[in-house]
Amino acid sequence: MDIAKGQDLPIEREEGESKGRYVMRRDGATAELTYSRAGARMIIIDHTGVPDAFRGLGVGEALVRRAIEDARAEGRTVIPLCPFAKAQIERHHEWQDVLQR
Repeated sequence: MDIAKGQDLPIEREEGESKGRYVMRRDGATAELTYSRAGARMIIIDHTGVPDAFRGLGVGEALVRRAIEDARAEGRTVIPLCPFAKAQIERHHEWQDVLQR
């Protein structure tokens, strides 16, 4: 499978009672974005991890994009404590509508 930069990445969502994550797996490598729920309408993105096998492919950005899209669709706001996620959201003004203010 070839990964076009940030396009059509097979990202899975796993969500528990208070925490969740977005995961992309390929050839034994796993990239993830983890978050915690703060109430029914807010998530805190606390970590984004992308292994060297995925670097430069837009995987980290795609994980953040998916979290933002899901938050928007579910009426949730986002607090990006993860420095990578925060930087991505600052770069993408179209994502900032879901930020907790």
